[in-house]
Amino acid sequence: MDIRLEDASLHWQQHCVFRELDLELPAGQWTSILGQSGVGKSSLLQLLCGIADEARVSGTVRCSDGKPLSGRVAWMAQDDLLLPWLTVLENVVLGARLTRQRRADAEQSARGRDLLAQVGLADRATALPRQLSGGQRQRVALARTLFQDCPLVCMDEPFSALDAINRLRLQDLAAHLLEKRTVLMITHDPLEALRLSDRVLVLQGSPARLSQPIHPRGEVPRSVRDDALLHLQGELLALLAGKAS
Repeated sequence: MDIRLEDASLHWQQHCVFRELDLELPAGQWTSILGQSGVGKSSLLQLLCGIADEARVSGTVRCSDGKPLSGRVAWMAQDDLLLPWLTVLENVVLGARLTRQRRADAEQSARGRDLLAQVGLADRATALPRQLSGGQRQRVALARTLFQDCPLVCMDEPFSALDAINRLRLQDLAAHLLEKRTVLMITHDPLEALRLSDRVLVLQGSPARLSQPIHPRGEVPRSVRDDALLHLQGELLALLAGKAS
């Protein structure tokens, strides 16, 4: 399912952050947006997810299947947002409790356990969030995102709170588990975007505009040792800094 955001605008006090902005999300591709803080990246994401402040943000979301996108978006944030009084498994299947019934049924619980196994936490299903490391908590958040099984996955700096090694590991895991899904990720890390994405866009300027998409080559997750990728990282940093590459 292709998704298109049309004529998006954001005003903050007397300042126009962006206006008449269009964003295309091709089906089954991972799109990343980079940009300096305050340029409006997260607001774009919130608009797609239907959680934006309507007094500040406007725009039209269209899906190629003709149906509304509302209710069909999975969200993964920088913070894991796990509920501390629920077990790991109960956090994973939380969507079933919120949308269908008070408790997940046996089939949903089995699916939650399978997802925990996929993220390497099969033996932590009955643990509480406080008993997990930061990397483990974010893996639970990834499993919860996958459990929702939505056409669009929106990720707002999902790995930025992790140390460098755990960040790389979770990037690799996400690339595997989100293969062929439609993903939109906001990140401040050019290398992260280039490792994981089919398309990389930069939001910059005043009012902000989206750059032409950059298409990294090779299969994801791309190696951090790849010379072409590192060269492209340098070009992206220059673009973010407003300098010629």
